[in-house]
Amino acid sequence: MKFFVDTAEIDDIRELSETGLLDGVTTNPSLIHKSGRNFIDVIQEICEIVPGPVSAEVASVEAETMIAEGRKLAQIAENVTVKVPLTWDGLKACRALSNDGTMVNVTLCFNANQALLAAKAGAAFISPFIGRLDDIGLDGMELIQEIRAIYDNFADTIETEILAASIRSANHVKFSAMAGADVATVPPAVLKGLVKHPLTDAGLASFLKDWEKTGQTIL
Repeated sequence: MKFFVDTAEIDDIRELSETGLLDGVTTNPSLIHKSGRNFIDVIQEICEIVPGPVSAEVASVEAETMIAEGRKLAQIAENVTVKVPLTWDGLKACRALSNDGTMVNVTLCFNANQALLAAKAGAAFISPFIGRLDDIGLDGMELIQEIRAIYDNFADTIETEILAASIRSANHVKFSAMAGADVATVPPAVLKGLVKHPLTDAGLASFLKDWEKTGQTIL
């Protein structure tokens, strides 16, 4: 599974990128607003840090303007992935931008039929929002499983990757991987939290205590 980080905070992105575990970045208007910085400047800086796909979202809801915005965003760097909403206009924009050779991330997916349309429109990524489905009492993981089954039925023609989004916890990551998502985009805190387990901490503390008793050093 690929790991993307869902943030526009440069310090977090740089720290995670240095681990070699980060495959890409997703942003959205809310994250850009939270950063308090210029949108274009943020995307450009992220693209310089991370060689993998960097999602930058259009601000329009009309296809013609989405396409124009997407083409401008694609000029920032080769690894920009233009993010469009899963609407009829968004799908039209996805097709046009995909035909240009631009990676497109179709976002705000909440059912499998939407995901099928996005793949047909040439999306590089489809972003099902599992956390938001859970919020209203539905099963976000069931959606991942349905999309995976449909895409696998047409593996010869569908190249769209499933990008699990709206992830809130380590369990969301685990279950997304089990359900067959290609990518998980996660907040920095969740990504860092994947390494944690109380037995790991307890075991390390025990080993260090015993090592100290030996009175030895390695260096």
